[in-house]
Amino acid sequence: MISKKQFFLALLASSCLGGLVVLIGMNVMTDGQMGINNNAGLSSTVTTSFNKIDESPKDYIVPEGINFIKASRAAVPAVVHITNTSKPSSGSRSWSKLLGRRGRVRQSTGSGVIISPDGYIATNYHVVEDADELEVRLDDNRRIEAELIGVDEDTDLALIKIKAAGDLDFVEFGDSDQVEIGEWVLAVGNPFDLNNTVTAGIVSAKARNINLISGQRNQYGIESFIQTDAVVNRGNSGGALVNLDGGLIGINTAIATNTGTFSGYSFAVPSILVKKVMDDLLEFGEVKRGLLGVQIMDADGRGTTELSGVLIRGVSPGGAADKAGIKDNDVIVGIDERPIRTTSELQEFVARKRPGDEILVQFKRDGLKKEANLTLKEKIELITRDPEEIKFTYKVEGATFAGLSDRLKYALRVEGGVQLLELGDGAWKKAGLKENFVITKVGDRDITDLEQFQSLLDSKKRDFYVMGKYPEGEKEYFKIDW
Repeated sequence: MISKKQFFLALLASSCLGGLVVLIGMNVMTDGQMGINNNAGLSSTVTTSFNKIDESPKDYIVPEGINFIKASRAAVPAVVHITNTSKPSSGSRSWSKLLGRRGRVRQSTGSGVIISPDGYIATNYHVVEDADELEVRLDDNRRIEAELIGVDEDTDLALIKIKAAGDLDFVEFGDSDQVEIGEWVLAVGNPFDLNNTVTAGIVSAKARNINLISGQRNQYGIESFIQTDAVVNRGNSGGALVNLDGGLIGINTAIATNTGTFSGYSFAVPSILVKKVMDDLLEFGEVKRGLLGVQIMDADGRGTTELSGVLIRGVSPGGAADKAGIKDNDVIVGIDERPIRTTSELQEFVARKRPGDEILVQFKRDGLKKEANLTLKEKIELITRDPEEIKFTYKVEGATFAGLSDRLKYALRVEGGVQLLELGDGAWKKAGLKENFVITKVGDRDITDLEQFQSLLDSKKRDFYVMGKYPEGEKEYFKIDW
């Protein structure tokens, strides 16, 4: 009989022999396959003496309509890198200073687009915001100090200028109205300080509102962005969005992100609006913008039977719309025979106009289509006080205050407060307030009217803070030494 020891030895020998046979077979098969793959890999990745690299210029044949090379050559030399240096101000009222923290020099970077041969550059307001020094680096690495010509917070745009020898490369304005959804575009800028970076994508949507400017900066913010899926990141702000002809169709301004980096969509201010803002800043140093004098929302079947257009939620007394007979719950569906479907489209179109311009408004009231001619008004006209309407004032520490008119409450979207009408020497002037400032809070108390404000100040025995906003919408707070 076979012992257990002999049995196990025989089994082990058999297993080893079988494994050896399998390994030999796999080796034979793999040698053939690896030989093929290795040869293929060598032929595609290694240049040998049998196959020299051809370094002669290529005349690439690109399918008509998607020539990225032409657009890149046109845009890259005209896109610049901007460095913003801001120093702590001795008069700063920042929370850091109030808490005893020392200010420090801050630097940030962004992009800009040369739009004329003599050195005018379009960029974003947030790229140059609070700058004490602006340095522009050109595509050829020249570094030049830039002058700030003007800014427009409502559109997050700014105009700066450099002085350089000779004519500069610049980008021609394209027509953003002609841009179509699905069209190829290029974004050019300096993401993460990577100079002269070009990315491609398509137009995903037009007249997009993402509550970036109007939600964070001021109530007059205008958002009608071109949305694309071209990759844009930190540092691309102020850079060019161009079509395949190399024409400037937008200034890249923002991205949709939860991480701080590109997550799929980017947004650009359309070129027609950019050009209007740049023209105004160059000619007047500020933007001249006509206003309808209305509060609006999209008409999408909620609150109205209309499924498209702009629903009027409020009309400013004495404003352009009010004088033209437009009322609450009317739905604007067109301007100058141009269809209007959303609030973004309406804001962009009106933003191209100046005060005094006349427009024809098509609107619906109770389902019936109507028309009205109106003359756009300047912002200051909506917030200017008529001296005859001021009946009571309160003078304290060199400053004269009055209650708010209904029109001013409406324009500033506040329920109460007082306005600084005249400013003389005293605590208010020392604190840095300027005339027309509207105080809405004293300490943690909301201000309802002039009588309550006077009663509150009469009881003050020590320093306090006031908060509020200027008629243009800029929010501020001040410490009053009492």
